[in-house]
Amino acid sequence: MENTDTPKAPLSWDEYFMLQAMMSSFRSKDPSTKVGSVFVDKHNHQISMGYNGFIAGIDESQLPWTKDLDQGLVNTKYGYVVHAEANAILHAPRSLEGSRCYVTLFPCNECAKLIASKKVSEVIYLSDKHQDKEHTIVAKKIFDLSGIKYRSMEVTHKLLERLQEHLEKLLHDVQFGGKV
Repeated sequence: MENTDTPKAPLSWDEYFMLQAMMSSFRSKDPSTKVGSVFVDKHNHQISMGYNGFIAGIDESQLPWTKDLDQGLVNTKYGYVVHAEANAILHAPRSLEGSRCYVTLFPCNECAKLIASKKVSEVIYLSDKHQDKEHTIVAKKIFDLSGIKYRSMEVTHKLLERLQEHLEKLLHDVQFGGKV
C-alpha cells in the first residue's frame, strides 16, 4: 500500500528562523530592548546567531543599562552594547555572502554597514519601531545602495498558539513519558 499522505512542514523557513531569532533575544540582559539575529545560507542552514549584550568576558556589573543620553555615552548602555547582528557576524564560522539575516528589530546604520560589507542578500525583520530615526533611514539607504533586500515579517497569533501547543506537548511528554 502506497502512502498518499504527504506531510506538510509545520513552519515556513521564515517562521522557523524568525522564531530562532526570537529565542536568541531571550539571552539578552537588556532591560528595555531584547534583540536576536540569525544568519542563514541559501540552503536554509543556520550560519550564526547573536543577541544584544555587553562585550563578552568583561565585568558587566561595572557597566550601566541606562539609555538616558543626557548622561553621556560613558554612562549609558550605548557605549558598551554589541548589537545582535554584530554579535552574529563576529561569531560566524564562515562567509555570510549571499545569506539572509533574520532579526527582531530593524538594523541600525552601524549594523547595516557590517551586513553590507559581508554581502548579505536579504534582511527579514519583525519590528521597525525606529523607522523615523536617522540611524534607520541611513540603514535603509545603505541596504538600497548595496542591493540588499529587506522586508518585514509578521509573527501571527496562530503561529504563537501552535508554538505554545507544541511546547506544552513536549513538556507533557518529558514529564509523563508520553503517557496520558
